[in-house]
Order: sequence, then structure tokens, then C-alpha cells
Amino acid sequence: MILTLTANPSIDRTMSIGGPLRRGEVQRTGEVTDQAGGKGLNVARVVALAGQPAVAVLPADSADPVIEALHGSGVLPVNVSVGRRTRTNITIAEPDGTTTKLNAPGTPLSALQVDALTELMLTHSTPGSWVVLAGSLPPGVAPGWYAELVQRLGSVGRRVAVDTSGEPLRALLTVDRRPDLIKPNAFEVALLTGDDPFELEADPARAVTAAHRLTQQGFNQVLLTLGGAGAVLVDAQQAWQATAPAVQVKSTVGAGDSALAGYLIAEAAGEPPERRLQYAVAYGSAAASLPGTTMPTPADLDLDGVAVSPYSLPTQLA
Repeated sequence: MILTLTANPSIDRTMSIGGPLRRGEVQRTGEVTDQAGGKGLNVARVVALAGQPAVAVLPADSADPVIEALHGSGVLPVNVSVGRRTRTNITIAEPDGTTTKLNAPGTPLSALQVDALTELMLTHSTPGSWVVLAGSLPPGVAPGWYAELVQRLGSVGRRVAVDTSGEPLRALLTVDRRPDLIKPNAFEVALLTGDDPFELEADPARAVTAAHRLTQQGFNQVLLTLGGAGAVLVDAQQAWQATAPAVQVKSTVGAGDSALAGYLIAEAAGEPPERRLQYAVAYGSAAASLPGTTMPTPADLDLDGVAVSPYSLPTQLA
């Protein structure tokens, strides 16, 4: 069982248009879809689509549309009531795969609601299971909350994966215990290491070096996604690089979340690290080939199109 926390959930409304977005003009949309959104919810949806049990902890009222959407996806929602409707985020999808996102502010959470979410994560997870902390934090929540959760969950035997950005990501370096896994992109790694994110995306050697530097700071494994260039997986002793299959990109929304889910799905099946990386890239690429916020199923994967190879760690850091 994989449990996810989405502290800042949303209804993701995707509008497809027939041509490029034209500012200041009236354009008609094609299909409009509403789905439960937020990074943790996306991870949980992919896990459920793969036939594995997924629990989603989130702040939302029981009658909220986001809860109803989760029931239809096979994810078990466990919620803390907040007394307000979940925000709606708008995604405008163009035919060439360009997506424009308009994200509304989240619902502020009180200290009591934050404590209630923490308790739900503890009571609905078990020692040895994965807990995923993903996405942004809503108003009223201190940026160090994820770091505090890593400490508390890790101390009772939960394995913790974190996928976030900005100050919540930086705060992970301020506490003694690090997550078992982080899934940053190049820009998020650059926030922690000071590297140029464009150089990381262009050069796997630089990406491996930057990720390995993080393992030297206590992160057990770093799954660094590099967009169309694939990903690298690095721990203190080993590193692997994976190239992505050629796909027609329709939407990059949820691709990173799907990559993290793919890693965890493979890990739950007992696969070795290089195979987990292969699944991560296959899932992320499959998500990019699907419209809007559609999450991939195992039938969408092109595992054979993902080439994985070991990568030498930098000698000065190994």
C-alpha cells in the first residue's frame, strides 16, 4: 500500500483548443475534463490504475468534488474537513503539446487541521510502507512542515518520498533526517546545489554529479527527472541513466508525478533500482503522450523504449 499526502489539492479542469493560444481573443475549446488534481493525488491515481492499493490523505470536505472524483479512480480518500470547496486549476492544452496552467490559491489550513492530517498519515500507514509528500503547501502552513513530517514518519519506520519545490524543498536540508527518496527535476536540484538547471538537463554527467552530491548530504536516493532527456537514479554507491522513448508530447502535466509512481510501483514489485528507473521513465513518458491530466495505465507503457545503463559516479565524491 502506498499513501500520499496532497496538502494543496485541486480540481484540474483541462480545456483543449484547436490551435495556438491567442491572448486577448475569444477561442472555443474542444473537450473539457475535470479530474482530481495535485501531485500526491496524481501519484495515487497512477498507483491505483496499476492495480495496487493507494490511499490519499488530503484536506477536503467529504462532499467535495475532489473526493467524489477519487472514489471513481480507485483511490481511497482519507480527508480532513476544511469547510471550503477545493480550488479549481485551469490547464489550456494546445495541439503541439504546449500547456498553459492557471493555478488558484489553495485553502488555508489551521494548526489543528495540519495536526489532523499528520495523524491520518500515521494511522493509515504501516511500518515499512511508502508515504509520499508531494506538491506545494497551502496558505497558513509553514514551509518546514514536510521536513518535520520526514522526521516524524521516519522515526516510526515509514519510508518517505518527497516531491516538492521552493522553500519546502530547501527546508529538507535543515533537519537531521532526510527523505528516503526525492524526485526533483533539474530546476529543483539546482535550488539545492546551485547548478545551472539547463546544463543538468543537457549533460547526464552533470546531473549524476549533482544528484550524488545530494546523497552525500543524507538523501538515500535521488530520482532526477530530465524531461525528454529521461532521468537519472543515484544513491551513495551507484548511479544509472535512462533515456526516454520517442513520444508525441500532448501534455506534460503529471509526467513527473507519474514517474515517481512508476518507481514506487516497480519497487513494490521487488524490482532492482535500474528496473525502477526504467518504470519511472516509461510512466513519465506515457503521461506526456496523453492529453490534459490523463494518468497512464500499464497498457500505455513502452518499457522496451527506455534504455537504462549504469553510470560512473564522480571519483572525487564516490
